[in-house]
Amino acid sequence: MRRITATISAATTIFLTLFLATGCKSVIERQDVRPKVLRDVPARNLAYRLSPDVDSPSTVEDPADKNGAVANHFSTGRKDDALVRTVASPDGRRVLALYGTADEPGSTFRIDLYNSEGQFLRNLIPPDIACVFPETVSWSPDGNFINFIARKRVMPSPTPTPPNEPEPDPLASPVPSPSVAPLFAPVASFNTEQIYICNRDGYDLKPLTSREGLIYFYFVWAPDGHAMAALACKEDEWNARERQFKLPAGRPRLIAPSGSERLLDDALTDALPVWSPDASKIATAFDTDVAIYDAVGKTPTQARMPLGDQLIAASVAYEQRTTTKKASTNANSPAPESTPVPGGVPPSFNPIVRLDWRAPETLYVQTAFVRVMPSETINTFQRWHTLTISAQAAILK
Repeated sequence: MRRITATISAATTIFLTLFLATGCKSVIERQDVRPKVLRDVPARNLAYRLSPDVDSPSTVEDPADKNGAVANHFSTGRKDDALVRTVASPDGRRVLALYGTADEPGSTFRIDLYNSEGQFLRNLIPPDIACVFPETVSWSPDGNFINFIARKRVMPSPTPTPPNEPEPDPLASPVPSPSVAPLFAPVASFNTEQIYICNRDGYDLKPLTSREGLIYFYFVWAPDGHAMAALACKEDEWNARERQFKLPAGRPRLIAPSGSERLLDDALTDALPVWSPDASKIATAFDTDVAIYDAVGKTPTQARMPLGDQLIAASVAYEQRTTTKKASTNANSPAPESTPVPGGVPPSFNPIVRLDWRAPETLYVQTAFVRVMPSETINTFQRWHTLTISAQAAILK
């Protein structure tokens, strides 16, 4: 009897083991159960943790660096043109040359296409539009498209004929032109700055945005090239910020390569939007709040992460450390007293001005005091912090 009971018990144990193993395997193999990654988590469900005053993220390539071969072509063969910047294609085979000309205002420029060996290929910009914001000129991630911001060019008025100089004879033979200007297909132009797009050869140029009255002053491609994040504002809003010596601020939006546009927020921000590494989300900031938006999916969501109280506490600790450090460097001098600030807010407490998102769960946030003066830019109390964003495992429905 005891042997039969033991046999039944052993059989039951084996059966339960096989059942549980089969059950676990079926759960693991199910497609709707897996650890959630950032792409799977709606923005409104993200959790975060602030780590204040961390080292700044590693620097990237200086956009002011110029292709040596192209720079040499300008210095030897195009001395009347001032090379501003070069932008290499993702495969490194082609280069965009941004340059100013003698008849071009200082705030505008033109673009030519070169190969990487410094050989001129063609002009990209029609004579009736002028490019602005050179830092935004870019290639799409796959290298198939070129993008820049431009507006209608202000053509110089003809100089009136001096009174003592005879009028030209309408019957005289025309003087031949020394060169033939490139031919451009008609392209729409606007009184305010719009985003333009053309193919990698510089053809099929067209405006990607066409909202007259809005100034599009920034855009950035998603890492996978499915869309752009951009900022745009009204002319009076731009002028008001300029009078206050503040950075330009715009409303964040999502722009597809087709030109369709989705407004992400109706508030103005001067923190340039950044993409998550997997291209599923966009982050920006409003004063001391970080905002994150879903960039993919049928029902996109958004989240606000208020950091004001934590940043104030971090600033208090930051200034205490700074005061202690100053006192320790000069033991014979009394410790300096901190200057009282109305409302008890430390002077090192400032709004978020920049974001950097290179790792899926780590978003770098910079706070600083910035004013753009006519002769200089004031940028003080630059401090970096990190937001650790959690993406937890759950059953997806």
